[in-house]
Amino acid sequence: MTDTATAALPIDLGNGPFAVTTRGLAKQFGSTRALDGLDLQVPEGSVYVLVGPNGAGKSTLIRTLMGLVRYQDGAVSVLGRDPADRGAEVRAGIGYVPEDYRVGYAWMTVGRLLEHQAVYHPSWDAEYARELRVRYGIDPGRKCHTLSKGQSRRVQLVLALAHRPPLLLLDEPTDGLDHVVRDETLSILSEHLADSPTTVVISTHRVYEVEPLVDHVGVLSKGRLLGQLPRDELYGGLLRYWADVPEGWRGPGELAGRVVRRSGAARAIEWTVWGDRDAVTRGLSKAGAAVREVAPLSVDEAAVALLSGREAT
Repeated sequence: MTDTATAALPIDLGNGPFAVTTRGLAKQFGSTRALDGLDLQVPEGSVYVLVGPNGAGKSTLIRTLMGLVRYQDGAVSVLGRDPADRGAEVRAGIGYVPEDYRVGYAWMTVGRLLEHQAVYHPSWDAEYARELRVRYGIDPGRKCHTLSKGQSRRVQLVLALAHRPPLLLLDEPTDGLDHVVRDETLSILSEHLADSPTTVVISTHRVYEVEPLVDHVGVLSKGRLLGQLPRDELYGGLLRYWADVPEGWRGPGELAGRVVRRSGAARAIEWTVWGDRDAVTRGLSKAGAAVREVAPLSVDEAAVALLSGREAT
């Protein structure tokens, strides 16, 4: 038996300061509402992972923050500027890895492309670019149109990092990379964050890969945020409970709206619940359940539980 529901997770992260905010952000493509009243808050200096299924609006959101997609309603601030009005200034302060792995200027060699990008970024660190290129095993003499998907992604990562921008927007940054290069990329990102003051927004299906870097999480479904909170708060507040229950047991009404996922057999349950551990345990016990075990979820597991709840509604 499996049932799901949507819990009311926190969304407001307080007063900031924030590198990125949106208020009531809306974007529609024909009859499809890609972004629906989105209130995003990305604290300065944080690594914020944005998770959600295909079609949730993640790439549309990132392209809107870049000023590449114009929103229809609401407000957006990226590094203190509205990308709809000051897109070039906003993009100058962003290191961007798009979902599309193809590299622009396909006729250029990789070396020429790096030189070309350096002209547009006064903060370009040529030595750092060379170091990244060597670590990624990129041949500067290769023409961009001859690069494989994985090679193109590595070039995009060098382009994003080499000017040490204050904001990184990374859309599926490890897509196309083999396991060895993925591990190297995570090491590079970790070192980059230690050396350069940077805010990072990562959209990814592979949450488990970036989880060690993440300190804030946003869960997106159908253009709306289901929750937005610090990782440690997610770890402490969304827990899985195993309990033995009487035949026909339905559970305490006081937990209505807090149960993200219900599963189990006739006399044993496995529930994922948002709330204070002691309060939830007391509520289950008072209703006749014998709680056997309580355990936290990883960010990846939490995202799956929350999204399965929303998709079922």
